[in-house]
Amino acid sequence: MTKFNRRDFLQAGGSLIAASAIPGMLPSAFAADSVKLGLLHSLTGTIALAEASLVDAEKLAIDEINAAGGVMGKKIEAVIEDGASDWPTFAEKTKKLLQRDKVAAIVGCYTSASRKAVLPVLNQNKGLLYYPTYYEGQEQDSQVIYPSQEATQSVIAAIEWMAKQQGKTFFLVGSDYIYPRTCNKIAKPTIAKAGGKTVGEEYVPLGHTEFSSIINKIKAAKPDWIYSTVVGGSNVAFYKQLKAAGLGGDKQKLLSTVVSENEIDGIGKDNAVGYYACMGYFQSIKSERNDKFVKAIKAKYGQDRVVGDPMQVAYNCVYLWKMAVEKAKSFDVDKVIAASAGLELDAPEGKIKVHATNHHVAKKVRIGRARPDGQFDIVHETGVIEPNPFPKL
Repeated sequence: MTKFNRRDFLQAGGSLIAASAIPGMLPSAFAADSVKLGLLHSLTGTIALAEASLVDAEKLAIDEINAAGGVMGKKIEAVIEDGASDWPTFAEKTKKLLQRDKVAAIVGCYTSASRKAVLPVLNQNKGLLYYPTYYEGQEQDSQVIYPSQEATQSVIAAIEWMAKQQGKTFFLVGSDYIYPRTCNKIAKPTIAKAGGKTVGEEYVPLGHTEFSSIINKIKAAKPDWIYSTVVGGSNVAFYKQLKAAGLGGDKQKLLSTVVSENEIDGIGKDNAVGYYACMGYFQSIKSERNDKFVKAIKAKYGQDRVVGDPMQVAYNCVYLWKMAVEKAKSFDVDKVIAASAGLELDAPEGKIKVHATNHHVAKKVRIGRARPDGQFDIVHETGVIEPNPFPKL
C-alpha cells in the first residue's frame, strides 16, 4: 500500500479526491471516475509512416470500451504523446506519462530501439507497456506484454512457405537495427534447413532512401526471393526503385515481414502489387469479427482508411489491458500482469492467447500477396503457433 503522510496530504490540497488518485489509498467510492491510458507512438519522423495509424486503432478501442461502461466503472482517458521517431524522446515521454500523468499503462512504441529505450524507465517507475508490433523476440521483460508475433512465429513460417514455392535462393535486405538482424539470424538456418541458399545480405540505416547499389547486387545475384525487413519510410524509396529497375512484383518475388496495408498506403499501391507479406493479420480476413472491426475503423476515420497488422494489434492491446484489469479487479500493475497469463481474446485476427509465463501470445500467421487496390489476397495460413521468444540461433 502506498504511504501517504500529512505533508503529502497538504501538498495535495488536503482533498480526499486528490488523495484518491494514489493507488490503494482510499475506497473506490472516493476514486476518480476516469483512468488514464498512455498512447506513445511516432506521430512524426521516418517511422511515422508505419506507426502513427496505431493511435487511431487504440482510440477506437477506447471509445468502444467507454461506450460500454468503461473499465471497472471508469472511463478511459487517453494521454497521447509523440515519440518522434527518436529513441531518447520515447524514454522522456514514458517518464512523463508515468510520473506526471500517472497513467495506469502505456500502449506504445514500434521499433525495438524505441522499446529498448523505455524499458529502464518502466522498471524504475513500475510502469506497464503493451507493445503492439511484431519484433525479433530475445526479450521477456516483467513489465511488458507482447501481443504481436515474435520473429520465430513469422520468419520461420514465411521462409518455409517461400522455399516450397518455385526457387530456393534468397537475398536478405533490412534496416540496420536489432529486428532485421535477428530475423535474418533466424532466416538463414531456416533457409539452409529447407534446402535453400542465401546469396546476399545487406543492411541500410533507418530512413535510407538510396537503394541503387543494393538493387545492382540483387540483379547480379538473381535470387528467387528477396526477403525484406526494411522498415518505415525507406520502403517508399525501396519499392519504387525496385519497380523502376525492372524488379516489380510481376518480375521478382519479394516477401516482407514489416510491410502491411498501412505502409502500402504510403508506398503507393502500384509500387507494391505482386509483392508478398507475412503478418498475423490482414484486412481481407473473412470473419464476422473482422468485418465489424474494419467497418468501425472506416466509420470513425473515413471509408478510404485501411487497416494493417500493427493497427489491429494496437486495438487488441487496449482490450487485453481491460480484460486483465477486470480479472485482477485492480489497476495495480503487478496484479494486472499476473492476471494477464492465459487470457484469451476473440480478436479481429482470430483467437489469441497470452502465454502462461513469457508474456507473448499464441496466434496464427498468414501470407498475403498485394493486390492493385492495396489489399492482400491471403495465400497461406498457419495453425496456431506458440511463441518462442528465445530460439537457439
